[in-house]
Amino acid sequence: MSDRTDEALNEAGHKSAPEEASVPSFADFDIILASGSPRRRQLLQDAGVRFEVRTADVDESLEPDLQANPEEAVKKLAERKAGAVVQEVLAEDYTGLALILGADTMVVLDGEIFGKPHSRSEAKGMLRKLSGRTHEVMTSVSVWAVMAPEIEKLSLGFRTFVEKSQVVFKDLSDAEIDAYLDEGESYDKAGAYAIQGKGAVLVDRYEGDYDTIVGLPVKRLLEEYPELCRSACAR
Repeated sequence: MSDRTDEALNEAGHKSAPEEASVPSFADFDIILASGSPRRRQLLQDAGVRFEVRTADVDESLEPDLQANPEEAVKKLAERKAGAVVQEVLAEDYTGLALILGADTMVVLDGEIFGKPHSRSEAKGMLRKLSGRTHEVMTSVSVWAVMAPEIEKLSLGFRTFVEKSQVVFKDLSDAEIDAYLDEGESYDKAGAYAIQGKGAVLVDRYEGDYDTIVGLPVKRLLEEYPELCRSACAR
């Protein structure tokens, strides 16, 4: 687990004092999911957490050093997503207490990051490489605590963690890959498949946390931040 500061926040014109994101035991946190993913929304809802969704445009390009280090890359993208929403919230002169959650998921095979495919041919190439192999799915979650009792009194802190699971694909024929691509669910999925959808037919087995593969390790999240349930879970 690592604590980091985000220079972009200091450039936003707000007084900020980044610190370790230990969350006080208040009952009225605003919970904000910095993700438009319906899968992440559903996982949080299934856990009983009440939250709102906000998204911001984020540059998801990776510098060469991050491309060579998938674990750091997935952390950085989760932090960018959450941090961008934090900046938007602070720009509105927010006052109160908020936990802002950003997440990113990567499929990794032999050190190569498989992101979301931009075309059918790219998706097919990914699935061919994954066929008959074991790959790793990493999901990073970055949780930001915003404590602003007044506009000019602001405290920020965040913590980022990564969970990993392994997925073993069946040996797939070109016909099986084409049939799956015809379903149309590949194009907004890391690695070009959705284990929780029709992509389950591609998978022989998995090891680790299923929700990590889907896109949000809720069990780990609630272990790290039980305040999410104490303050926001449906009763």
